[in-house]
Amino acid sequence: MDEQIRQIAERVGGLRDALDLTIEEMAGRCGMSVDEYRRIESGEHDIAVSTLQKIAHQFEIPLDVLMFGEEPKMNSYFLTRKGTGISVERTKAYKYQSLASGFRNRIADPFIVTVEPKPEDTPMYYNTHNGQEFNLVIEGRLLLSVNGKELVLNEGDSIYFDSSLPHGMKALDGQTVKFLAVIMQ
Repeated sequence: MDEQIRQIAERVGGLRDALDLTIEEMAGRCGMSVDEYRRIESGEHDIAVSTLQKIAHQFEIPLDVLMFGEEPKMNSYFLTRKGTGISVERTKAYKYQSLASGFRNRIADPFIVTVEPKPEDTPMYYNTHNGQEFNLVIEGRLLLSVNGKELVLNEGDSIYFDSSLPHGMKALDGQTVKFLAVIMQ
């Protein structure tokens, strides 16, 4: 996990260097504080996929370039066989498996997200990003909070929501949860 975060941080820093921007200019263009941006480039902290998506959108590059270091190549279809999508484990709690990493000019980013259980007293991490999100629980039970409303999703349940609202998730019953997440901007 730490190595993957470090590699993502290097790609973000490399993008800034390629654009010949200072840290302050990059932070401003991405709509974040300089300290927030420095944490991203440090590679010592988790980097939310939504933050990477915001950076990718701002500079009109594919999210895959930042997450996986690969440029999408396909433009008619991209097939991902079971268990073969490019994965990134952002924290011990979340693993993202991209289902369309090779498709160019995507209008949505589909992932299989794996959420590992945490101790009950662990606070929920909240996130926001532009656009909308669709989640479909494949395995386990998920506590999802959207704008302060807590919802329990069981296998087969789905939700579509405004992802600019604060949202967070937690695996329930001490079991791993897998769900399909489709992020649209």
